[in-house]
Amino acid sequence: MAWNYAPLWKLLIDRNMKRTDLLSKAKIYSQTLAKMGKNETVSMDALGRICQALDCRIEDIVEFVPEEKNGCATPCAARQKTGSFAHPLTEH
Repeated sequence: MAWNYAPLWKLLIDRNMKRTDLLSKAKIYSQTLAKMGKNETVSMDALGRICQALDCRIEDIVEFVPEEKNGCATPCAARQKTGSFAHPLTEH
């Protein structure tokens, strides 16, 4: 799984805020912000604090990016192997 925090960075720009402003307003650790800068996983608590501080919804700050396998996302790869949308690890 991959996460992309580009929506958060855009929101900060739109609100004329710096990352340091977010640190103090949301009361999150600098390590959390560093992880987000590398699109790494952070806690739901941290995301909730950010949403509360910015008065926004979680989809306004993060987006899920499915991992691709063989050029398509997992459901596509599973369908190619099984001929259906069944989970690739289940028995048929």
